[in-house]
Amino acid sequence: MKTTDEAFERSKGLFNICVTPFTADGALNKEALATNMERVIGMGFDGVLIGGTYGEFPAMTTEERADLFRTAVDIAGDRVPLLLCSAASDPRVCRDLTTLASDLGGLPMVTAPYVSEVTEGHIQAYFKQMATHSKIGIMIYNAPGIGITLSPSLIEALSDIPGVVALKQGDLNPTTVDRIVGRVGGKIRVLAASDLAMLGPIATGFDGFSSTNSCALPEIIQGTYKALVSGQFDTARSLNQVWFPLRELCRAFGQPQTTKAMMDLRGWVGGPVRAPLLPLTETERATLTKTMATVAETAGPRALSLAA
Repeated sequence: MKTTDEAFERSKGLFNICVTPFTADGALNKEALATNMERVIGMGFDGVLIGGTYGEFPAMTTEERADLFRTAVDIAGDRVPLLLCSAASDPRVCRDLTTLASDLGGLPMVTAPYVSEVTEGHIQAYFKQMATHSKIGIMIYNAPGIGITLSPSLIEALSDIPGVVALKQGDLNPTTVDRIVGRVGGKIRVLAASDLAMLGPIATGFDGFSSTNSCALPEIIQGTYKALVSGQFDTARSLNQVWFPLRELCRAFGQPQTTKAMMDLRGWVGGPVRAPLLPLTETERATLTKTMATVAETAGPRALSLAA
């Protein structure tokens, strides 16, 4: 992507939140990253998000994140838009990664500064500053899990900042979703941040959503999205219900470790997680294995096939 207009135009649809595959000794597994990205690109996903919260960026050094950006761009080229998460607790790191992401042709994704007693005025100034470091604009990531939740009124104010082209919205409360669509819909692109609650935002008017579980369940997630946007709501509801037991385990066991474990069960490489996250326990993995088998039987082999 080379311009803000292009970034706006392409920031829509179904984005895979790519987990970051590490080797047993903690290095970036570039071969697995390429395989995982090629899988969803080949299936026709609209874009890929690299190095987000479920990509474990807080546990990576700045140099590792820069290497991840460059590797992902080398893999994808310009075939699909890449969202490159440049969020950081240190504004200098965020600035440098935002500049790099833009120079590479990816859309930088920036969270609010996660420090104590930050005001809305501080947040507006922060995003205004970061937007100047990108040639093609930035995507705001409203990430309540990091510690700050942006209100609809603040998001509306942020949408007026030159260079803000999109929002990845993590607070998917129905009232909040309605307010965001009403206040900034059409002005900036709006993506739902999670596949754990995607039907409502898309039906309400979001431009798309990002999905971590599409690393492990790409057929089900993509089928649900296609049904939604084509108006086949009964099909979308049915597909969404099929993997409800797995969503429950994701909520109970945590992400991205559950998604990585599901990838293992399909014979794909998610790799280990980094501290402070922990892999699933033997009991949790046994429960996941049993649940995956049940979901696979219900969904059918075309939607979910497990490794032998």
